[in-house]
Amino acid sequence: MKIAIAQLNPIIGDLTGNAAKIRQAAQHATARRARLLLTPELSLCGYPPRDLLLNPSFVAAMGITLQKLAQDLPPNLAVLVGTVSQNLKVHTTGGKSLFNSIALLADGKIQQVFHKRLLPTYDVFDENRYFEPGLQANYFTLDNVDIGVTICEDLWNDEEFLGKRSYAVNPIADLAILRVDIIVNLSASPYSVGKQQYRESMLKHSGLRFAQPMIYTNQVGGNDDLIFDGRSFALNRQGEIVCRAHGFTTDLVTVEFEEGERDLQLSSVAPVCQSDDEEIWQALVLGVRDYAHKCRFNKVVLGLSGGIDSALVAAVASAALGSENVLGVLMPSPYSSSHSVSDALALGKNLGIETTILKIEELMQTYDRTLADLFAGTEFGIAEENIQSRIRGNLLMAIANKFGYLLLSTGNKSEMAVGYCTIYGDMNGGLAVIADVPKTRVYSICHWLNKNGEIIPQHILIKPPSAELKPGQVDQDSLPSYEILDDILERLIHNHQSAGEIVAAGHDPGIVNRVIQMVARAEFKRRQAPPGLKITDRAFGTGWRMPIASSWDAVKSGYENQTIPTPRSLTP
Repeated sequence: MKIAIAQLNPIIGDLTGNAAKIRQAAQHATARRARLLLTPELSLCGYPPRDLLLNPSFVAAMGITLQKLAQDLPPNLAVLVGTVSQNLKVHTTGGKSLFNSIALLADGKIQQVFHKRLLPTYDVFDENRYFEPGLQANYFTLDNVDIGVTICEDLWNDEEFLGKRSYAVNPIADLAILRVDIIVNLSASPYSVGKQQYRESMLKHSGLRFAQPMIYTNQVGGNDDLIFDGRSFALNRQGEIVCRAHGFTTDLVTVEFEEGERDLQLSSVAPVCQSDDEEIWQALVLGVRDYAHKCRFNKVVLGLSGGIDSALVAAVASAALGSENVLGVLMPSPYSSSHSVSDALALGKNLGIETTILKIEELMQTYDRTLADLFAGTEFGIAEENIQSRIRGNLLMAIANKFGYLLLSTGNKSEMAVGYCTIYGDMNGGLAVIADVPKTRVYSICHWLNKNGEIIPQHILIKPPSAELKPGQVDQDSLPSYEILDDILERLIHNHQSAGEIVAAGHDPGIVNRVIQMVARAEFKRRQAPPGLKITDRAFGTGWRMPIASSWDAVKSGYENQTIPTPRSLTP
């Protein structure tokens, strides 16, 4: 039996368009003589549909579209389609009104419907808000082959691999007890750095543990802040990868199930990325391309400061949308260095993007005159520095509004974490491209990008980073070195370490305490930031749910009867 894996890029809510993609994949699968076609979780409506699921007309339209799709599919091909289905017992037994389901379509009809059993409620997932869990193992028989069906999270409960159980049942173990011939998993699993290696290791462990060949089908594409990397794959009973689809692009691959050996045979195995920098680059390019196109933008605009962050964002945007669709705006002030302008222009030339210069000195003077009486007797400070950033943000928004461009925000994760950014200024935008990329990683990606020739001008890579909001300013006037800052943030945000644990790792107590307080104080800014592309397992987006108004003292909680150094004054 030949099984086709359709790695699809659905648009959330586009039922007609998504059904057409499934039909097209079915035609290609038939041309390759496949008997079964797999599509990702919720492939009909796109994942995650979020509160669209609360709209009864949307759910009803999905049901109608599914019926029509079943009638339109090629004969002699069975297709597993991700959809939702009604919980018909909700009025008598209670619970949620919907199931996250997979429908088996064949011979013009919906033959069977299988329900997702494990519903995640961590990080970006909130499936208990919408769905009732399925209660039984799912499988069907096709041409005398018993095929077990699991949906995404159903894989993620192997206590031997994970070290614990997060749910009471293990759907893979239940299917192994039923002695199915093969287990398929239909997923919409968001990307994070290193996740593919983890997925492959986990499935290999489960496959060997239960002596099961397994096929993993994943969605691809960008949906809001989430990026789906695809990289669907299959393993034989020996835990060997016999098939892998390409990453960060749509694909259709086939794998043969040999009935005599009851196992999967070697097929095409796409290569993996050679480094994390390459992988993140591909994710960001896909995220920008899909966010722009799915939100109906053809062109983007961003501020070019001559710094490394805006340089990387411009490079990503050019790769995603074409250099002819990117506008870089230089907005020098009296505090801007000459090389900031020359570096930004050199970058624009390397990328082939259009650039324009809007000087802001006169606008700054107008603000000074307007505020002169109210600010009389005070010294130049943060308020005046931030006015410059807000002037720039206003100009960029004006351009975006005038021409219908998408404004890309250029702040990195290190800055977003500690609030080293200006709300209603450089935080303006429709998409924060590198909001989940730490500063040290920004440098690493830019060096990787230059490996085959200069794209990011060399001077941008070597000069000290600076906001240039006052004479001689550099970031390290207000922040520890980015190597130190990023390690503290990794331990605090990703590893949930306390202040004491971070200090025990070798960091200065005063710096640790100051960083922790800066992270807490910046929460109100992050809440108002544009969506940021998620590339780590702990991003400032839909999965970050910290309170703004809170009296929890994370600094004091990290010490037991120790003297806590007084932090230096914080930048608002």
